[in-house]
This record gives sequence, structure tokens and C-alpha cells, in this order.
Amino acid sequence: MFEVIIGLEVHVQLNTKTKLFCSCPTSFNHTQNTNTCPICLALPGALPVLNKEVLHKAIMFGSAIDATINRTSYFDRKSYFYPDSPSAYQITQLYTPVVEHGHLMIDFEDGSQKRIRINRAHIEADAGKNIHEGEHSKVDLNRAGTPLLEIVSEPDMRSADEAILYLKKLHSIVRYLDISDANMQEGSFRVDVNVSIRPKGEEKLYTRVEIKNINSFRFIQKAIEIEVARQVEAWEDGVYASEIVQETRLFDQAKQETRSMRGKEEAADYRYFPEPDLLKAVIDDAMYEAAHPIPELPDAKRERFEREYGMNAYNAAVITSLPEMARYFETMVAEGASAKNSVTWLTVELLGRLKNGVTVETSPVRATTLALIVKRIEDGTISGKAAKEVLDFLMEHDESVDAVIEKLGLKQVSDSGALEKIVDEVLAANPDKVAEYRSGKDKLFGFFVGQVMKASKGSANPQSVNDIVKAKLG
Repeated sequence: MFEVIIGLEVHVQLNTKTKLFCSCPTSFNHTQNTNTCPICLALPGALPVLNKEVLHKAIMFGSAIDATINRTSYFDRKSYFYPDSPSAYQITQLYTPVVEHGHLMIDFEDGSQKRIRINRAHIEADAGKNIHEGEHSKVDLNRAGTPLLEIVSEPDMRSADEAILYLKKLHSIVRYLDISDANMQEGSFRVDVNVSIRPKGEEKLYTRVEIKNINSFRFIQKAIEIEVARQVEAWEDGVYASEIVQETRLFDQAKQETRSMRGKEEAADYRYFPEPDLLKAVIDDAMYEAAHPIPELPDAKRERFEREYGMNAYNAAVITSLPEMARYFETMVAEGASAKNSVTWLTVELLGRLKNGVTVETSPVRATTLALIVKRIEDGTISGKAAKEVLDFLMEHDESVDAVIEKLGLKQVSDSGALEKIVDEVLAANPDKVAEYRSGKDKLFGFFVGQVMKASKGSANPQSVNDIVKAKLG
């Protein structure tokens, strides 16, 4: 039996308006190579100047993971040559990062938790982007110099499931702090996975393999499982030492395999040395205080939702998983919808209708609108079934809830006189069933209610129907 050892390096692209060391914009969808200047192109004589907002966001993150925030940190030069790195080096923080020795807690379904240590979070400049088109490769340097916060965990995770729980919690914290949009598809939350195995009971760490730049939680889970299976097979076949080497691999989703990319360098290969063009980064008291207090984080919000709204742990975790989801829910409650029904109509009905990348933020049905639908169920204006029809209509049309209810003829009949007439007709049409019910066949009660609902074409208020049928049958 083997134990899996996993450590994660996450590159979070910070959402500053300008780059790390220059005033070029960090916008994502601009024409290639237009957001550049002599500094991010590393032209001779151009000197970098640190973006103060990057430090501000790093302090917030350090506080969120209960880490040590170094009031004085330094930048280092990491030498390597790739086509998307115009300077042939990267400015980073190796020896004294801005954030060290933090942690976060991951939550299991049974309610237990596990502490995952975070070794460091350091500031560094992003590279550009290589674009491969047929036989040609191009380089877009718009991204070069964009600020990154590289968050490095300790190797504390023991399964792909634990790794995903960690990443989702980290992703949620970053979003709540609003220091990054953390969009994995656009590359602003990029994950490198370090995986090794060892026989259970051993303390020694064996050869680790790095799987680079995976852009979805589902692919990360699959890549880990496939790589673990590869290493276990090599060990059991007696070829572990020759086949499992320290290297960087890529995950091929189509072939469902990890594939060797290049040998993994050691720190010495990068020839790190103190960055000569930058001063040390000093966080004074004013800067530190400006980053506090940090916003309410997902764990604290989840506990508050359980306490204030009587939610179970699962629903509270789902609702607080993303800040926009929590905001949507709290808006519904503020509009007068009950917490219980707001949870159901947000997590089941609305989310079930959102397709093709549409989120609660971009949903055509706003929180105030969904709240009104819920309120119309609760005040008896429409049934739950009719409410689904209203929601379906509003996903395609921008109209008011009440106007749609009238247009589709979904308003429930609660008028006792009108309902009594329908009930009388149903009972008169089924004298044998009435006699059977009165002789003790209580299960026939549902038959009468169903017949009344059918006769009213579903427009009758079910509770009113129940009350009237019960009274009529005596």
C-alpha cells in the first residue's frame, strides 16, 4: 500500500489596473502586444518601479490565511530563457517573501477538518504567452509583467480529493478578498501539482513529479489520479528508479495521460541573486492598516448563515462557496423571501437553469426578481409548479413577475366561493367515492383534491382546496 504526497503551487493573477513594475494596463482581451512598454519589454536602461497595490493585496491574503507578513521583503532575479520572457529572467521573491507560514482548513463531508500549511506567498512577474498556430509560433507580451501571487503549500495533501478541497477553499478566499477574478480558463488561477508516492508508514519523501498549468478542478483531479497510478505501477513493476524522475509533465486530457515536458530544474539552475534594479519592499504601519479589516471570509460567512438562517452545513457551504452567490442569497432575504425557500430557488431552480458559462452574476433573473417569485409562492398567489413556469419565462424575457403571472394565467384561485362550487361539482360527480370515503377509506381524500385541482386546471390554491374538501366531507 502506498501513501500519496501532494503539494500545490498556485499562481494567482492579481487584479490591479496596471502591471507589477510599469503603468501598462493588465486588461485581458486587448490586441496582441499593445499593452507593452520599455519596462515590460526589458529594453536596456528601463528600470522597474513596484506597484504599491500589489503589496496591499498580498497583505490581505496573508491576513486571510493567518500568516506571517514580512514588513520588509526583497526581490530576486530568477534566470531562465523562454520565448515569452523578453528579459531572460523573472523578478520574484525567493529568500524573503512577503507572506510566510500560513494555513487554511479544508472541510470533509462528515464535518471533520484538516489543516493544510501554506509555506509562502510571494510576488512575481508573469511571463507573456506563446501562441501556436500550425507550423508557426507567436509571442504575445501583453501579459508580461502582470503581477502574480504564487501560493506554495506544504506537501500536506494525501489524495486528489484533498487537493481539490484545498484549491476550492483557496479559490473562494481569493474571490472573497477580491484580489483576483481567479478565472481558471483565462489563466488568472493556474495550478502546478507536485506528486510523489511512498510506502505507507515511511517518512522519507521520494521523487516528486510536477504537472504544470492545469486549468480546471476536474482536470487537476484526473491528472493526479493518473500520475499516481503511473508511479504505483512503476514501483510494483520494479522500474520506479528509472522511470520516475524529477521532471515537469503535462496533462493530456484527450489521451488521459501525463506526458514528459522537460527535466525539473533545481534552484541552483536558475542562478538566483538579489534583484539589482529594485529597492526592498517595506510595509509601514499605514500600509498595513489600510489592508485591514479584511472582508468576511467564506468560513465565517458559512458559520453566520448556519446561525442566522438556520441552514444546514451543506446548504451553507454551497451558498457561501462564491461571494456573488452569498450576495444573491442575502439580497433575496432582504427583499422579504424566506431563507429556506431562497436556498432552494437559488441552488436548485436558478442554478439548474444557468448554462454555457452564465453565472448568478450574469443571470438574466436578478436576485430581486427571484425573491419576488418566492414571495408570490409564499403569499399564495401562485403554486410552486406555476413559479417554475414564471422562472422559465423570465430566463428568456425581461418582464415583471406579476405581469408574467397574469399573462400566463397562473394566478391561484383562493376565492372560497369559487372553490366551493368546484368542490361541490366534484363530489356530486363521484357519489360512490364519497360514500366509500365516509365509510372509512381515508386514502380517497387525495383523489378528491386531485379532481378539484384538475377541474381548476391547476389554478386552485392547494391549501384552500384541502380545507374546503375536508369540511365538505365532514
